[in-house]
Amino acid sequence: MAIARTWKSHSVLPGFGLALGFTILYLSLIVLIPLSATFIKSAELSLGEFWAVVTAPRALASYRLSFGAAAIGALLNAGFGLLTAWILVRYTFPGKRLVDAFVDLPFALPTAVAGIALTAVYAPNGWLGQWLEPLGIKVAFTPLGVVVALTFIGLPFVVRTVQPVLEDLEAEIEEAAACLGANRWQTFARVLLPALWPALITGFALAFARAVGEYGSVVFIAGNMPMISEISPLLIITKLEQHEYAGATAIAVVMLVASFALLLVINSLQWWVSHRHGRKQ
Repeated sequence: MAIARTWKSHSVLPGFGLALGFTILYLSLIVLIPLSATFIKSAELSLGEFWAVVTAPRALASYRLSFGAAAIGALLNAGFGLLTAWILVRYTFPGKRLVDAFVDLPFALPTAVAGIALTAVYAPNGWLGQWLEPLGIKVAFTPLGVVVALTFIGLPFVVRTVQPVLEDLEAEIEEAAACLGANRWQTFARVLLPALWPALITGFALAFARAVGEYGSVVFIAGNMPMISEISPLLIITKLEQHEYAGATAIAVVMLVASFALLLVINSLQWWVSHRHGRKQ
């Protein structure tokens, strides 16, 4: 009875049991069952065949590019996304609403359109590519182009995650720190950054997760050269076109497990930072 009363006291909406049942059913149909099918399909391979597929040189190269470029893009977005959110929250300037709308553009823009646009800009004969090429900087059809595309699609996740937290941090906190003798760096590092860490880590995790599975915006600018600029989602598509369904799902399983493990680590870090910051307060 005590347990039942505890569950009921934590239920805000009526019909908690029914709502929980529908939630689990929905998650099972949309998430768990499709993911389980991936594991079941890959089980058609023997352990040796599975290992041979997922550790092939071409597959390993695609893992390194997909996860490496996603991590670099997410880190870049963590820095510049924080700066963008800071500008949008702390300053008023002409065209602010327009800049705020531009931040959401990668959300609304079809990924194929984004890929074509980036390729047109960074190709050797593109607007920026024609100036970067003489300097020895080649963006399109290289791993650098993959990083650029993944940075482009990940920026809104960091900005929209950090922005509400910055809005809740009143400017008086910075003024109080300045009155106590803190300089700008000390105010940012010791007062603002600890409060922003959980949101910043969340934004990084969202940008990273989005980038790992990105396909449309990357496939045009990457050049898709095996062992050089081929991402794992493209390798999966290639195997599907060749009717190697078990091989495609085997690589998908590796991507799924690795992504889940990394997100679990990031979420654990976020919880630790939030818990530590809460205890300090």
